[in-house]
Amino acid sequence: MKKIDKQMLSKFKEDYLDDDVNDIVRHALNKTKISDLVQKSERQKDNQNIFSIEIDTMPATYQKQSGRCWIFAACNILREKIGKKYNIENFELSQSYIAFYDKLEKCNYFFDIIDIILSTDIVDERLLYCILDRGIEDGGQWDMLVNIIKKYGVVPKSVYGETYQSSNTSELNNLLNRLLRKYASEVKRENSEKIREKYIKDIYKILVDCYGVPPERFDFEYKTKANEYKRIDNITPIEFYEKHVDIDLDDYVSIINSPTDTKPFNEMYTVKYLGNVVEGKKVVYLNLSMPDFKKIVIEQLGHMEPVWFGSDCTESGDRRIGFWDTQSFDYNKIFGTDFNISKSKMLDYRESSMNHAMLLTGVNIENGKSTRWKIENSWGEDNGYKGYYVASDSWFDEYVYQAVVNKKYLSETQQKYLDKVPFELEPWDPMGTLAN
Repeated sequence: MKKIDKQMLSKFKEDYLDDDVNDIVRHALNKTKISDLVQKSERQKDNQNIFSIEIDTMPATYQKQSGRCWIFAACNILREKIGKKYNIENFELSQSYIAFYDKLEKCNYFFDIIDIILSTDIVDERLLYCILDRGIEDGGQWDMLVNIIKKYGVVPKSVYGETYQSSNTSELNNLLNRLLRKYASEVKRENSEKIREKYIKDIYKILVDCYGVPPERFDFEYKTKANEYKRIDNITPIEFYEKHVDIDLDDYVSIINSPTDTKPFNEMYTVKYLGNVVEGKKVVYLNLSMPDFKKIVIEQLGHMEPVWFGSDCTESGDRRIGFWDTQSFDYNKIFGTDFNISKSKMLDYRESSMNHAMLLTGVNIENGKSTRWKIENSWGEDNGYKGYYVASDSWFDEYVYQAVVNKKYLSETQQKYLDKVPFELEPWDPMGTLAN
C-alpha cells in the first residue's frame, strides 16, 4: 500500500511553487467560482438563441423547489395540444394533480416491492437497502406519467393549483418515506394486508392535507386569443384528457442512448422495481446509437412537435445565461489535469446520470448536421432566454440520455425492436435515476 509521506509532499510543493501560473490561478480562485474562471466567453457566439427549426411554444413554467421536472415537461407538451385545439395563448395543466396521484401510487408500489423482497427465505440485503434508501421522491419516467394520466386523467391548473407543499416537497417526502420505512419494519411481524390499507389511508390524508382534495368533476373555462370566453361544464379528469387533449400517449416510446458494454444498441430495457402504478405498464426503453437517436428527434422537431427528454443538467452549464456547452469550460487547462471521461464510463462509474427532464423545442441544422438545440425548461422565466435555454451539440452528445418520440418516426426495423422482450436492469442502474 502506497502512503503519502513528507518527502512526496515536499516534492509536490516544490513543483507547485516553481510554476508562476499557479500563483495567478490560486489568487483568482480565492474570490471566484471555478466555473466562472474557466468559462470561455467566445463560445457565446456559437450558442445563439437562433434555430433553423423552431416551434412556437407558450411561456416557460416554474417547478419551484420540487423535483417534478418530468411532470412539467409532459404537461408542457399536452398544453400545446390544448392551446392549438382551442386557440388559447397561454395555459397550464395542473402538475400538482398528477403529482398527488403519483405519490399515492408510488407508496402503494413501494409496499408491493417490500412485500416481495421480504417474502423470500433469504433477503437480498443490497436490494433491500437500495429500495429503502431510495424510498419515493418527486422524480419519474414517461411511462409512469402515462400510467397516472390513463388512470386519473388531467385537469387545468386553474382547477387544482399549487400549494406551498406542492412547490416545496422536501418535508413531505421525508414524512412519507418515514412511513414507508416504518411499514417495512412492521410487515415481517404482521400480516401485510392487514396493515397496508391503514398506511394507504394515512398517506392519502397527508397528501390531501398538503395538496388539497383532487377534483372529480370541474368546469373548464378559458379565453381564446380573440378574447372570446368559452366554458365546458361538468367534466371528469378522464373525460378532459380523452376528449380535449389531442394526443394518444400509447403512440409514444422512450429511446435512450446508453453506450455501455452491458447495454447493446437496438435492444429493449427495463429497470427492476421502477414504476408507480401496480397494475400499470412497465418503464421500457429502446437503446439506440447517438446518430440514430438524433435522427428521430430531429424528424419529430421538423414536424413541429416538441420532444420530452432526460439529461444530466448539472454538467457544463450556466443557469443564469441559459446554456449548456461542454466546450465552454476549460478545466483541463487551468488545473493542468485531464478531466475528460467517456460517456460510457461516466455512466458505469457514477459520474453522470439522468437528473432532469425538459423539452426540446428547436434545433439548428447546418450542412445537414445539428449544431445547437433549443430547450424549454421549467425553472421560471428569470434565467436564460425567459426560461428557454440553448445546448450545444457536443453537450447533447455527452449528457442527453433519453427522449420520448412518436413511434411513427422510428424506421420499420426500429419499430420491430419495440416488440423484443426487455432486458431487466438492476434497480441502481443510471437509466432509472430520473425517477429519484
